[in-house]
Amino acid sequence: MDQQINLNSLIKMVILRFGMFFVVMGLMFFLPAGNFNYWEAWLYMAILVTPIVIFLFYLIKHDPELLERRMRTKEKESQQKTITKIGSLIFILIYLIPGFDQRYGWSSVPIAIIIIADIIVFLGYLLFIRVLLENSYASRVVEVEQQQKVITTGPYKIVRHPLYLAVLLMYSFGPLALDSYWAMIGSVLLILILVARIKNEEKVLSKELDGYQNYLEKTKYRLVPGIW
Repeated sequence: MDQQINLNSLIKMVILRFGMFFVVMGLMFFLPAGNFNYWEAWLYMAILVTPIVIFLFYLIKHDPELLERRMRTKEKESQQKTITKIGSLIFILIYLIPGFDQRYGWSSVPIAIIIIADIIVFLGYLLFIRVLLENSYASRVVEVEQQQKVITTGPYKIVRHPLYLAVLLMYSFGPLALDSYWAMIGSVLLILILVARIKNEEKVLSKELDGYQNYLEKTKYRLVPGIW
């Protein structure tokens, strides 16, 4: 009975958080734009909403523990707390600028590039889901749980942090999908934030997760294959 009550509470939390997320995201797109005639934003939101709704139903039924981990927001590491705060400001920057760009016509991204960017965003989301299916311990915050094991299969064979690679694809190409060159400033800053987060996270995992140091030695690249 307690487990059912916890699951119900989790479902309510998920509905509230994701509902608020998409409402706020819509406001950040359409208020600066000054109208709802912003098809790039509608398409981008549809690309984000469709897979996440399907995947949330899957997690509720098959892996509510992972869903609960993805709902955590309180970082334990002081450096990660700072990184998270700065990262939140960058995400706001990425989402606010395109609306103003749309209103004042600062950018004119070709439709072909917009569509390609949307495809990359969607592929990033699919990678995001694939990583979570591979690693049920993929918490939203940096932490190590009891009985947690190092994951070396699937995307983790290629890079150490495939989840962050997915985030990089989803949000770095978001500005182009939203018809804005200027919002790419936020994308560049996002890369710096991810680098800082990864370096600190690897220190924590090397210290607290058995076998992680060996994994670092075997898997060369952190984020982008062949680059870093």
